Amino acid sequence: NLLFLRAWYVRREVRHLLETVPDDRPIRVLDAGTGFGQYAYFVARTFPNAQVRAVDVKRGYLERARRFVDRTPQADDIEWALDDLTDLQSEGPFDLILAVDVMEHIADDETVFEHFERVLRPGGHVIINTPSDQGGSDVQDEGDESFIGEHVREGYGRADLADKLRRAGLEPVKGLYTYGPYGSTAWHGLIKWPMQMLGATWASLLVLPLYYVAALPLGLLLNAADVEQDNERGTGLLMVARRPHDAN
Repeated sequence: NLLFLRAWYVRREVRHLLETVPDDRPIRVLDAGTGFGQYAYFVARTFPNAQVRAVDVKRGYLERARRFVDRTPQADDIEWALDDLTDLQSEGPFDLILAVDVMEHIADDETVFEHFERVLRPGGHVIINTPSDQGGSDVQDEGDESFIGEHVREGYGRADLADKLRRAGLEPVKGLYTYGPYGSTAWHGLIKWPMQMLGATWASLLVLPLYYVAALPLGLLLNAADVEQDNERGTGLLMVARRPHDAN
């Protein structure tokens, strides 16, 4: 999570939304597309009054995430379930939904947003983190292939994502471009180039530790700088939307 700038942004927004909730009130959180379970674990560990439901369409991801969390004090605080976001069976109401690096994998995104609106508590929020349409899948020119596989779209524009959320009955309250000049430089130095080195030859395992000794401090400083910027452009997009209090 130190390496991936998205975690810096998502964790900040989660804290902002949940820290004002009284400790004696349970918080229901849906981690929609939990993957390796790192955000479900973060919420359960940071907020003892959180009741987390972590869902994914891939059973293998759920099993790996559960095995890790079962070795921690948060083992009883997270419920794991196989669920498809386009046919969501999880029952609300939830105070918060997380969808981190999920929506770029789903073609029928508006159906997912409608399900989010249905299971959110009035006044509840959804945090969406996704690549932007400004090279977020490392696509810079027409005909380029994504550096990240399985994406059904290169990314979202801020206005496009906000419009889709509104059509689903949700009210966008924040839209931030992430991975601006600082964050993008850090991503290349901490993630992309090391992965390319490993892809070229496993011998790079011998030099990567020395590489990170030099690159890690600078990369973390760049991540910290990106979080403090109001980026006009960026290859990532974080959107927060709310279900209106007067929703039926």
